[in-house]
Amino acid sequence: MAIHKTPHLTTASVGPLHLLEQQLLNKETEIEDWFKAQWQLSPAPVYGSVDLRNAGFKLAPIDMNLFPAGFNNLSPEFLPLSIEAARLAISQQQPTAKQILLIPENHTRNLYYWDNIKILLHILTTAGFTVRLGSLLTEPSAITLTNGETITLEPITRQQDKIGIDGFIPDIILLNNDLSAGIPDILQNLQQPLVPPAELGWSQRLKSGHFQYYADVSETFAKLIDIDPWFIAPLFMHCGEIDFMQRDGEDCLTHHTAQLLEDIQKKYDEYQITSKPFVIIKADAGTYGMAVMTVRNAEEIRTLNRKERTHMSKSKSGQPVHRVIVQEGVYTFETWSVTDAVAEPVVYLWGQRVVGGFYRVHKDRGVDENLNTPGMHFEPLAFANTCHQPNKQSSPEDCQNRFYAYGVIARLSMLAAAREIAEQLKR
Repeated sequence: MAIHKTPHLTTASVGPLHLLEQQLLNKETEIEDWFKAQWQLSPAPVYGSVDLRNAGFKLAPIDMNLFPAGFNNLSPEFLPLSIEAARLAISQQQPTAKQILLIPENHTRNLYYWDNIKILLHILTTAGFTVRLGSLLTEPSAITLTNGETITLEPITRQQDKIGIDGFIPDIILLNNDLSAGIPDILQNLQQPLVPPAELGWSQRLKSGHFQYYADVSETFAKLIDIDPWFIAPLFMHCGEIDFMQRDGEDCLTHHTAQLLEDIQKKYDEYQITSKPFVIIKADAGTYGMAVMTVRNAEEIRTLNRKERTHMSKSKSGQPVHRVIVQEGVYTFETWSVTDAVAEPVVYLWGQRVVGGFYRVHKDRGVDENLNTPGMHFEPLAFANTCHQPNKQSSPEDCQNRFYAYGVIARLSMLAAAREIAEQLKR
């Protein structure tokens, strides 16, 4: 991967990233001590993934998933890190856990998703747990993977306040299903620990809620290392009810977009950044990169055609979009040098530990566009002492610095999610 300027970014704007990386390295002892104290106050979610954007002048999360798919895209070389971290993360959630029920998504068409489940099973069993794969559907099903192997999903049954499979009663239930369509009755009011909590699925969780927690976390962290929190946090706003097809809520959305573009421009002016501000409007709940659009001028919202409105009106599983978050767009100045395609890092964690990640790469998308769309592919990103990149412009030291920075920002997002969960558990 080549680290270089895009046509949208100036030399002056690229400099601050190196200053941020250096500041993180200079404060590494204080940072690690701070994280250690924070995890004591708010235990980390069992696992998660964080989408980052690196603009050269800004490094910030743009999404955080509590039900990560994509473990199959991690570097096999570093799976031992995931295995040890998974063992520790599960033990933190349930110290006596021996048996795990893993509940995946209901869909079966995306074979790469099932490759992800196969890797998850490998991680958990190698970590020493006995694992069964449970289905929210009523019939067992066998899934043939891309390599020809098969995995079998078995229907879950419930007795009183516990669930299991054919006499297998788990000590803990691990969700890899984001429950976009709601929490099924069989998963409600269980005696067994359910992680992450079902109430943090996308039927109830909001991105705007997470980014408010992240704003609070990043502000405190920025004081610790003496930086402007804007360098590590996206500005955002959100509207109430919206209906793209009926054009309800359009005035609110247009107003908030205009206001956010103005606020971004003020920060660009403050730091002499000559790039053009943009925002990303996306469903306030959901994943898979659905119901997302780039807006560079607020008036674009009023001129959306029917196809564009239809695209924004539904998210995963056809769920209607009633709320959106208007988020500061963060450029990416990273490309995968083999194809010169635009790239962005996605960082994976088990508990509080970074275990690797990958670059989401898209040759047909621009530096200010959503990359989580058909046509993307993935390149493993190993948080190690070497770059493992085809382009030699970035030295190993540059990569180490950058990867440490990625890990810090991803952990900040994980900490924000930990606070979300802690607040949910109080209710």
